[in-house]
Order: sequence, then C-alpha cells, then structure tokens
Amino acid sequence: MKKIISVLMALTMLLSAALLVGCGETKKDVYTVGICQLVTHDALDAATQGFKDALTEKLGADKVVFDFQNAANDINACPTIMNNFVTKKVDLIMANATPALQAAYSATNKIPILGTSVTEYGVALGIENFSGTVGSNVSGTSDLAPLDQQAAMITELFPDTKTVGILYCNAEPNSKYQVDVITAELAKKNITVKPFAFSDSNDVASVTNAACADSDVLYIPTDNTAATCKETIGNIVLTAKKPVITGEQGICVGCGVATLSISYYDLGYKTGEMAAEILQGGDITKMPIQYAPAQKMYNKAMADALGVTIPEGYTEIK
Repeated sequence: MKKIISVLMALTMLLSAALLVGCGETKKDVYTVGICQLVTHDALDAATQGFKDALTEKLGADKVVFDFQNAANDINACPTIMNNFVTKKVDLIMANATPALQAAYSATNKIPILGTSVTEYGVALGIENFSGTVGSNVSGTSDLAPLDQQAAMITELFPDTKTVGILYCNAEPNSKYQVDVITAELAKKNITVKPFAFSDSNDVASVTNAACADSDVLYIPTDNTAATCKETIGNIVLTAKKPVITGEQGICVGCGVATLSISYYDLGYKTGEMAAEILQGGDITKMPIQYAPAQKMYNKAMADALGVTIPEGYTEIK
C-alpha cells in the first residue's frame, strides 16, 4: 500500500509540473542569454544595453546571466560564437546586426533567436514576400527608418542636388537593400545616383574620396562598416565640403549633417521586452518584427562647418 501511495504522489507531482509548463510557467531559477554583437560602435552598443536593461528589469537582475560575445566586425566569427551558444544550450540568443542573425539562424532551429539592429528580415534570411513574421524560432526588431522620408530630406536640405553618391559596404546585404530603395526614391526626383561600395574598412578612405569628387551630396545607410569608420569619412567630407545624410544617428555624429533616425537603445529595450515574454512562455513563432519610431535629427557642428541651414522640425543631436 505504501508503494502504491508513493507512486500516486509521484505521478501527481509530475502532472502538476506538466500543467505548469503548459500554462507557460517555468521552474528555471536563472536564464542564460547569449548575445552576439557584430562590432563595437554607438548604435549596436546602445541596442545591447537597452536589451540588457529591459530583460533584467522584467525578470530581475539575479534571474539572467548574459554571455556576451563581440565578433569584432569579423563576419566569419559569428557562426563560431553561435555554435558555442548552441553547445552551451543557452535559453535564448540575441543577435545584434544582420551577420549575427544569419549565423544564429543557421546554427539552430530550436533555441529562440531575437535579432536587433537588423534592417530587413526578409532580405537577411532569404524569405521571399516576407509578411512581417518569420514564423519559426526567430523574431526581433528592425532599425529600418522610412527610406522615402530619408530621400526627401536630401531635397529638403539641398534642393539644388543633381547627383547623390551612396557610400556603403557591399558585404552587408541590408545595406544593399537600402541602396536599392533610396536609388528608386531619388530617381523619382530626377536625381542621378552613383553607388560607391567598399568591401571593408581598408578601402573606406579611397572610396569616400572618389564619392566626394563625383557627387553633390552623399548618403550613407545604416551600415556597420561605415559606422566604425565614421570619423575617417567625416574628415574627408569636411575637407571636400560635401554634406552627408545618414541612415542613423551614430553615423551622423561622426560625418553627417542630418538623419532620420531611431533610438537604438529603445530598439534594444523593445527586444529585451520580447525576450522576457518568450522566456516566460511566450510563443516566438507568432511574434511579428517590431519597429521603432524615427525622428529628424541634425549634427550642429557639421552643419555649421558646411554652412548648412537646418529648418524647423529637426532635433539637435547632443
């Protein structure tokens, strides 16, 4: 009889645990979250910090352990980092930038993956006719600001523009996506667009000099290589007296006159909120990609140096 009672009690405890899991609750005391950030620069750093802040605020600082890895702008390092996360059986992966997301997507179809600072998920993951929800173990946030409005900023600030040179890294697929969209938008305004692509940081200076020599205005999309070389670009465009419109605030601080930019901290924070929901039982397969609002901003130092008058409606970058 005692054995029968013991067996029944054990079955009851197992059933109770199963019901708790079915209700989305978990018995884990501490979650391990792997973070792979492609490279160190202001935008990605802010997104990572926002992610950490949101997750610790939602779950408690003692409930989350972060395994942070920086790929140091080596795309080939991302798969190694992600495979290590899989081996360690982390509870969730945060992929900061497109190459990190692509590596995570290839490494696992079971561990939840949240991307951030990713411009277009359909392009990044090779999904045709992307609907806004990946539908697998992947979701996240996008740093895409309205590109048509960025194109409109060029003609708003520089109405006499005839030629726009676009600086970007051809190793970043999301940069190429932005180039294509901006080119189409500027074509509607009868502006000639000339792409100037660099392959890595080693040829940024030479490509920037070529762009300055052959353009009235330069445009730089959200591009990680450009972000790491923004001071180099800034020195060249300032000497050449060529204004730059950028895809995000961090690049604008180094070399731009104005931008239509999101807050990368807020973007990361939203990603952290999504992570908290997933770790507490939320269904990532039903989570659509989230976006952040953008605002017009300007770099006063660069605008003053180039004699550019900024109209109302722009916020100074502090």
